[in-house]
Order: sequence, then structure tokens, then C-alpha cells
Amino acid sequence: MKTLLSMLYLALGATVYASNQPNVLFISVDDMNDFPAFANRYPDAKTPHMNRLAERGTVFANAHCQFPICGPSRASVMSGLHPSALGYDHHMKDNDLQERANEMGTDLLHSYFSKNGYTTLAIGKIYHTHVPENSVDVSGGREDFSEGTGLLKENWPQENTRTDWAMAPERDDQLPDFRTAQWTVEQLQAEHQKPFFMMVGFLRPHVPWYVPKKWFDLYDKDKLTLPAYRSDDLDDIPDIAKRISIYENMPRTDWAIENKQWRNILHAYLASISFADAQVGKVLDALDASPYRDNTIIVLWSDHGYQLGEKNTFQKHSLWDRSTHVPMIIVDPRHQAGQRSERVVSLLDLYPTLVELCDLPTNVINQGRSLVPLLKAPTTEWPYPAITGWKENSFSILNERYRYIRYGDGSEELYDHQNDLNEFTNMANNTAYNETKSKMAAALDSTLEQIHSK
Repeated sequence: MKTLLSMLYLALGATVYASNQPNVLFISVDDMNDFPAFANRYPDAKTPHMNRLAERGTVFANAHCQFPICGPSRASVMSGLHPSALGYDHHMKDNDLQERANEMGTDLLHSYFSKNGYTTLAIGKIYHTHVPENSVDVSGGREDFSEGTGLLKENWPQENTRTDWAMAPERDDQLPDFRTAQWTVEQLQAEHQKPFFMMVGFLRPHVPWYVPKKWFDLYDKDKLTLPAYRSDDLDDIPDIAKRISIYENMPRTDWAIENKQWRNILHAYLASISFADAQVGKVLDALDASPYRDNTIIVLWSDHGYQLGEKNTFQKHSLWDRSTHVPMIIVDPRHQAGQRSERVVSLLDLYPTLVELCDLPTNVINQGRSLVPLLKAPTTEWPYPAITGWKENSFSILNERYRYIRYGDGSEELYDHQNDLNEFTNMANNTAYNETKSKMAAALDSTLEQIHSK
């Protein structure tokens, strides 16, 4: 039935698609946590363009990734499958991911749109490395994170990480995101005979945190709000959590305090977000000046969060909230603007949401859920948890109040977000929470069983 419906869609022809089906502008911002102003989590970030995008659509304020590093998270978004169901390895090549999706009877997101009559375009970081070969109609390519600067190692000389922070280079046009924005503007100025699915991947604020001085000048470093930190925060977590979730080659918060670098790191991260925001603004301006403005769905998302001193580190790579929590906005001109949903949702939900919004045949292999009900009514009951996986068969499950983490050796963490949003106190060994812990563990087992049954 699915194949027959797809053939019927294709038979309708380009003219019907161009007039009736919406375009999709799919924007990824790499390694961006929930600091942007529209997220209402952090007070100091200057992101006027993302803010105005938020005003046009629905902010999903409690959205979470399925794996707290780039490759598996992006593979999940683009396949509609949880990384553990994919058997995804961080070093899997993106062409291999396409083959794996096909083995599981599905298509990658843009390929699904292509099969259903869309022109597909891509530039920048969409997958971990490159969009699979010959899988899009128009490609702008992708450069490296340190393109235009090299890796200066000005402040953090550790090996096996690009982590560093500096005012560099001198001009925006020396950074790859500048070209990504420029290319996207050109595509939005072009004439498209069919509806388009346009993927745009910005690199900043991924490390190295290098942007020109003018972006640092937006902030007074000495007045920045420091993230929540307690020196004893790791005292009540299992040993396995420290081993697989705290990377020794990343800066530690106690080191940053002692060496007076915490504000410098935070300053560079915020400057990088503001630089990325400006590139997003160019794209939005071009869309607004185009004939596609009123018939284009816009999605803004990041692949995972980032710890900026919380849990005594500066990194992703964990099952805690700061690593899993992502900014996410969906704009559909047919739905009410200026909405905000506090329901727990997943990046895994983007694939089925876009399929439904564009009236394509349902892809029954998708493991996420369409968020269209929340676009229609943001406070709709939504009893679906978010599942995030990590190393050594470790997982977290999150509902609207609790985060439960179970590591591969059986060790546990439990956080009550109603009373402890910063996840300072592990309640897993508090007998008052035994019933809650048991329910969360059962929900995790049930959800994992569903994920692995497909």
C-alpha cells in the first residue's frame, strides 16, 4: 500500500506539488544547547533571529536527542530510527547508514521526500560527515569545523579534541558557515518547479569556538551568568557514569575556575551562537523575500546539548539533561504562531512530523511520533517519554517530571526535575523514590523492547 500511494503521488506531477505541497527548510545548528533566548533557560544569549523564528511557530521547550554525540544523533533524526535499533557506530560512514536504513525497509528522510516528488538540496553538516553520495539533487558540500583558521590550540592544547576558544579569524567570510548561508540564500532566490526539501547545516557553535571579535563584543564577559555548578556534584553518581561520561581531555570546571577561564569559555560559546544566529537570519530574510515564504515549513534543531561547566566539565557525551536537551522550533504557516509546548518530545519525532505536515504517505518504520497534535494544541496530553542511549548499553528515560538513568552495569541515577532541574541530587538510593524508580525502569524496558522489535 505504501509503495502504491507513493506512485500515485509521483503521478500527480510537479505542477500540483508546486502549488499545493509545502516546501521544507530544515536547519541544523551543531552542538547548540538550550542557551538561545527563545528557550527561556539562560538569560544572556543574544539570538534575535532565532527568537523571531520562534515567534512564527512553536517552540518545543523540552526536546531531547537520542544519543549525545553528533553522528548517532543525526543518524537517528535522518533515519527515523533510534540509534540502538540502527546498531549505529559513531564511525559508521554515512553511505553505510543509507544501506542500513534500506536493509530495515526504510529511506533516509530526504530520500523519502525525493521519492515523493520533492527536489532535495543540502549544504553543511547534516549527517556526521557528508550527505550520502548521489542522494540529493543539489549539494553545496561541507567544510571542516576549523576551515579558514586551522586549529590554533590557543587555550586548550589537549590532543584528540578540537576544543579551543579564540577571537579568530578576522572576518565572517573566512568561516564555512558564512558560505553555507550565502549558498542557501542563492537557492531561495532561484526558481523551483517542484516543492523543495532544503537541508542547511551550520557548524558553530561546535568546537573550536572561533569567531571574529565583533561577536565577542556583543557580550560583557564579566557580567555573564555562569551555569549551575557544585564542586561535589559528582559525589553521588556511579563510578561507571564518571568513567564513560566525563572525558579527561576536556576542560574541567575546577580547572577553569582556578585558571580564570570559565568566563572566557562561556564568552566564546555565546559568541559562536550569536554568529550562527546571524547566519540563520540571512536565510530567514531570503525566505521572506522569496515567493516561498507562505508555503514553507521551517525546522530549527540541534543534534544534542552541551555542558558549559555543569557536572564539572565542558562537553557533551552524557545522559544528563545538559547533554540531551536541545532547542527545537517548528514553523508551519498553517498553524498558529507564537506557541510553546512544554511536553517531552524527541528529535526522533521530526521525521514523522514532516511527513504528516507535507501530506506524504506514512512511513510505518518510523519510531518517533508526529508532533502535529502539539502544533495544533501545545498543551495536549503527551504521555510519551524521551529515550537517550549512550555507551556500554546505558540509557536514560525522561518524562515531564523525572529522569531515570540505568547504566550497563545496572547502576542507576534518578532526578526529580520538579525540585532539582539542575540534577544535583541523585535520588536513586532514596527509598522514598523506590516506586517512582521502579515505574521509570519498567517504562524504559518497555520502550526499549518496542524500539528493538522493529
